[in-house]
Amino acid sequence: MDQNSVTKILQEEDGPVASEKLLPIVYEELRKLAAAQMARETPGNTLQPTALVHEAYLRLIGDEDIRWENRAHFFASAARSMRQILINRAVQKKTEKHGGKVARRDLDDAFIAQEPPPERMLALDEALQRLEKRDERKGKIVMLRYFAGLSIEETAKALELSPATVKREWQFARTWLDREMNESDA
Repeated sequence: MDQNSVTKILQEEDGPVASEKLLPIVYEELRKLAAAQMARETPGNTLQPTALVHEAYLRLIGDEDIRWENRAHFFASAARSMRQILINRAVQKKTEKHGGKVARRDLDDAFIAQEPPPERMLALDEALQRLEKRDERKGKIVMLRYFAGLSIEETAKALELSPATVKREWQFARTWLDREMNESDA
């Protein structure tokens, strides 16, 4: 994908026109990001990468007032949309209508793993919100690495940082989030 053409479209075109031109260019990359995100989920998840990409893309183009500055801004927005979709699914799974606190059991636990508990995804979201308030850049790194599935190098390029800085801050953020999530579990 030509990064310059994405940035040019984002900067020069308005809402619907940009969306029409952008979809064919970024679709495959968004699909890869969604597949990477869904790979972190356990088998048996009913949301497929294609559905995640479509829902995230619809959210992105649905806000006609938004104007993306560049490719990094667009993909950060896509990562945030994917995160919100997964958080919403976790909240929905916790509701009584969708099984609430009833433990889900697969036909054969030895062969099919269960989805992670929605509480874990919600705890991650709460901890990430605290991290973003404390250090916005580390929050962006988590968004791009975890929710968008970008590599260290891709994240560094998107945020215009060195890979060493991204690697160091990613390690710190993961440790910090783990500690925060474990404290909230206690």
